[in-house]
Amino acid sequence: MCGRFDIHSAIEIIAKIFQIDIINFDIKPNFNVAPTQDIPIVLNDGKQNLLISSRWGFLPFWAKEEIISYSMINARDEKVDTNPSYKNAFINHRCLVVADGFYEWLKQDKVKLPYYTRLKSKNPMGFAGLYNNWKSPEGE
Repeated sequence: MCGRFDIHSAIEIIAKIFQIDIINFDIKPNFNVAPTQDIPIVLNDGKQNLLISSRWGFLPFWAKEEIISYSMINARDEKVDTNPSYKNAFINHRCLVVADGFYEWLKQDKVKLPYYTRLKSKNPMGFAGLYNNWKSPEGE
């Protein structure tokens, strides 16, 4: 996944496209979503599709500090099923990350230029995602 994306579609459009049954929060438009910010994800509990808010950044169950989530925003597909950090989530905790588009950077000389990619239809899209429930050592 990319390092930055945006989400600005109306909740009604997202609900229709992703066939959402339950929405537990209101999405605020954000044209520069960064790691550690709250993002909309779609989960299926076996009966219905839920749109929930989640913090962007992965924390394995064994993590002692939240700071590790900054570096764990991309699970590489070739190792996701064997990497101890992601393996359980890959098997049991899959989701879709809702976005309108994403940014990739091209380095030209000494300047990085952002390139924005979205669907031709301009509808929101879903990135494959993993999630985990994590508690800090203090119980938070």
